[in-house]
Amino acid sequence: MALYGIANGPMQTGTSPLATVTTGTAVKTLLQVKPGATILARIVEWGISFDGSAAATPIKVELIETDAAATVTASVANDIVKLDAAALMGGDPTTALIAVGTTSTGYTASGEGTITTTRCLHGPHLIAPTQQFSWQFPLGREPIIQVSKFARIRVKAGAAVNAYCYMIVEV
Repeated sequence: MALYGIANGPMQTGTSPLATVTTGTAVKTLLQVKPGATILARIVEWGISFDGSAAATPIKVELIETDAAATVTASVANDIVKLDAAALMGGDPTTALIAVGTTSTGYTASGEGTITTTRCLHGPHLIAPTQQFSWQFPLGREPIIQVSKFARIRVKAGAAVNAYCYMIVEV
């Protein structure tokens, strides 16, 4: 098993930081992760932070598993960070471990899809727009992303602010 970090944007470069994504005021998936076609994935850690300049109505944040894909900007192999030796030795994770595409792993949803079932993986949480949240699951207590399912970090804000979010998954 190997560890991978996936954020809600393209990999930063030497001259450009990771881009923030606006939350908006409707339900919006900021990050979606889909394991490969025949494997499960464990969420080891996840987090989110906001750049609001004043405390205001908290933002609704949830980590869920769904049966339907959001339409997202597709992540690519370079956006998936190899975090341990197994990942570094394992080659391209997008060949079998983590599915990528506009209806697979990606960020900044433009459409939420037609969800018929959800499973809460952690939370939900109300987080002030000036704050951040991160959670590392205890060993043996990590939520699983099932085969053919999608893990999502979704938000709904009273007033739009920018956000960073991420998941660290083991596949």
